[in-house]
Amino acid sequence: MSLHGRTLAIRGSVDCVEDVLIEGRIDGHIWNENHAVTIGLDAVVKGDIVARIITVCGQVEGTMMATGRVDIMSEARVTGRVVAQRFMLADGGLFSGRVEPQNLDTAMTVARRRRAEKTDAATAQAPSATPVR
Repeated sequence: MSLHGRTLAIRGSVDCVEDVLIEGRIDGHIWNENHAVTIGLDAVVKGDIVARIITVCGQVEGTMMATGRVDIMSEARVTGRVVAQRFMLADGGLFSGRVEPQNLDTAMTVARRRRAEKTDAATAQAPSATPVR
C-alpha cells in the first residue's frame, strides 16, 4: 500500500495491515505493527509510528517503535525517540533524540493498551444504528 503524492495531507491516525510507503504529510500516528513503514524522501510525519521495520528517508517528529529495526537514511531528518532493538543511522542522516532499546517490550505493551482504549472509547461514542423500516 502507498500513500503517494507530495500534496497528500492526512490529519489523524493511519492503521495499516500491509507494508506501506508514505509520501506527503501526516499529522497523526501510524500503526502498522507487523509490517514495514517507509517514509519517503519528501514526506513529513508528525506523530508516533509503530511498525516491524521503519525506514525514514524524509522527516519524522515523534516516537518510533519497531519490533524489528529503525533505519534513518542519509537524507532523513528525525527528532524524537527510537524504541527498537536495532537502529541504523546512515552517514548524512540527522537524528536528535534518544534511542531506548531496553524499553521495547514495555513501550509496546503501553502502546497496545492505549490503542485499545482509544478504540473502545470511539466505539462507545459512535451512535448506534437504528434499523430503517
